[in-house]
Amino acid sequence: MHMNRRDFLIGAEAVALASVLKAYADVPPEALSGDEAFWKKIRHAYVRDAKLVNLNNGGVAPAPSSVLNAEIEAIRYSNLLPAYRMWHDLEPRIEDVRKTLARMWSADPECIAITRNASESLQIAQFGIDLEPGDEVLTTSQDYPRMITTWQQRVRREKIVLKQLDFEVPVKDPADLVRLYEQAITPRTRVIHMSHVIFMTGQILPVTEICALARQRGILSIVDGAHAFAHVPFQFSNLDCDFYGTSLHKWLSAPIGTGMLYVRKDRIEKHWALMAAPEAMDKDIHKFEEIGTHPAALHNAVLQALEFYEQIGAERKFARLRYLKQRWVERLSKLSGARMLVGSGPEHSGAIGTIHFETMDPGKLVDAVLTKHNILVTPISGPGFKGVRVSPNVYTSVAEIDRFCDAVESIVPRA
Repeated sequence: MHMNRRDFLIGAEAVALASVLKAYADVPPEALSGDEAFWKKIRHAYVRDAKLVNLNNGGVAPAPSSVLNAEIEAIRYSNLLPAYRMWHDLEPRIEDVRKTLARMWSADPECIAITRNASESLQIAQFGIDLEPGDEVLTTSQDYPRMITTWQQRVRREKIVLKQLDFEVPVKDPADLVRLYEQAITPRTRVIHMSHVIFMTGQILPVTEICALARQRGILSIVDGAHAFAHVPFQFSNLDCDFYGTSLHKWLSAPIGTGMLYVRKDRIEKHWALMAAPEAMDKDIHKFEEIGTHPAALHNAVLQALEFYEQIGAERKFARLRYLKQRWVERLSKLSGARMLVGSGPEHSGAIGTIHFETMDPGKLVDAVLTKHNILVTPISGPGFKGVRVSPNVYTSVAEIDRFCDAVESIVPRA
């Protein structure tokens, strides 16, 4: 099969993008964040629905054409002789994906498992820990519902204790969140489960500090990185968590149905796999990938997504996403009755922001923006708050952000 990492972009597009990236190599990320000529080249790497403006990339993101083409090519190649080509030719290339992820996020490849999504990754972490009746798990009321449901099943089945901590939005000082966890720790606390980025509002948690707190107290740390990975720059070597689960089809723009689980090296042998693996694999990260037959084409095309992300650059991408978020925030926050549910500084939020309007129900606003203006955003409800979540991506233009602002201003009633 001729597909390889050099098939990242094809022909003129590859030359054009490489030339632009080289020309801007020495430009600081913040200075480049508003350069529409540069980001137009990135935009051309995607095929989009011309009728719609997608500002809900937090749910699942489209893949660049290079990623989609690699995935489709591998599916066709595999289908010609699946029993040989899928297992013999394609499946071994998962090791390239593992090594590249480890290199880019500063981890041992033997700590990286390739999964199908964040939920699978995190449930491997959640279900694999031995807990006794009365053992406590700390999380918040703003963590992802499926992960809360997972802990609640363990509560019903094993009589553990789940403590969901409440905090007000917007968060004024991230250090308050560290103190929130610290004050809730008891002698029975065994696990701290946290979101790197809260899916409801886009709030970035100080996960490095919370993981350090957990390690000091001998408590396991699980980080839900679904909305942070390939969005908020970080390195596993600095984070020092025990488990980190994420989807790759959100901010990395990898094929839909790909995810990753990081497991601290000294935890692998002690941790049960979600789907059974032989005892001989107890110390092997591969035991978390024993899921039976699955399409190798999906996880192999993650390589193209990683190359695309690496060419853009982590800091450059974060700066652009923040620039787009700030543009609509500064404008819509001026509307009467508007209230942002997340702070605007880089310690608080990146691409994602959630806004509340006193004069209009979020669901009705979302429907009106879609039906009247062909713009996709999503309503969000949390403990004691509700709003509209907006999440642009690298292919989003300033003109689309302005179009969204025009739409909201024309729909939201005056107070």
